[in-house]
Amino acid sequence: MFPIIPANSATAASGNDEGIFGYGGTGGGAYTAITNLVSNAGVVASDVAGVGTPRQYTTACEYGGDKGIFGFGGDGSDATPSHNQTNLVSDTGVVASDQAATTGTARGFLAACKYSDDKGIFGYGSGGPVASKVSITNKVSNAGVVASDTAGVGTARVSLAACEYGGDKGIFGFGTTGSSVSITNLVSNAGVVASDQAATTGTARQYLTACSYGGDKGIFGYGSGSSQPTNLVSNTGVVSSDVAGVGTDKAVPAATQYDGDKGIFGFGSGASYLNITNLVSNAGVVASDQAATTGTARNGLGACSFN
Repeated sequence: MFPIIPANSATAASGNDEGIFGYGGTGGGAYTAITNLVSNAGVVASDVAGVGTPRQYTTACEYGGDKGIFGFGGDGSDATPSHNQTNLVSDTGVVASDQAATTGTARGFLAACKYSDDKGIFGYGSGGPVASKVSITNKVSNAGVVASDTAGVGTARVSLAACEYGGDKGIFGFGTTGSSVSITNLVSNAGVVASDQAATTGTARQYLTACSYGGDKGIFGYGSGSSQPTNLVSNTGVVSSDVAGVGTDKAVPAATQYDGDKGIFGFGSGASYLNITNLVSNAGVVASDQAATTGTARNGLGACSFN
């Protein structure tokens, strides 16, 4: 007999098996496009030669179910030091050359996440150190096409983070408006960004990162300041209070899921540029530092999963 499946039953969505870190600043005004693959065991590979425009303060997300996209960022060489270049990541982790920069306001210090199983969204950020902060978003289709700007919702801010939750939804959180905030904005499975949720939990901070774990949950972690806690996101988008930070404090790191239901925080900067990583279990527990043996130390990079 076939098993009886109760109505309204749900299984947590599983994610991609592998991840990729890419781009970032290495100090002294130097920027790179190198990438580092993450295996389904959470092992970070050595550098892969960079493809596309070197840049910092970029971000990345999944699209198409098994692919990724790096987008936007700055290299410090322009009058307004920001880009809207994007680079697609294949289901084997190969990064493509720059796509034509035809859509979306050029900016850095933004965030991105997946929604609706096979689409993505870039949001918030700034066009430069003196430019106004924005809350605009740009959707990514399941073919990796970035849409033009969608009018901003919620508080305009920079240096925030975003991740998936609930299997097909997303959340933008934290950042700075000039002062650090703990505001969050939920993203529906149609890519609609909701107004600000009350900032009732989590230490206000910027320069943090986030990723999904457990199939349908998320985690924010690290950032600026002497306190660098983590905050779990439930499968209904509720952000928990602070969990004491684990590992080396770091600002402007990146994070991605791997092995379907686990996560990894990596790189960033503290007293120096770092290539330290911290694994996240499928229960949202952050492990102590892994030995920093591979990958160029850098900050302001992006990360996403694939395959």
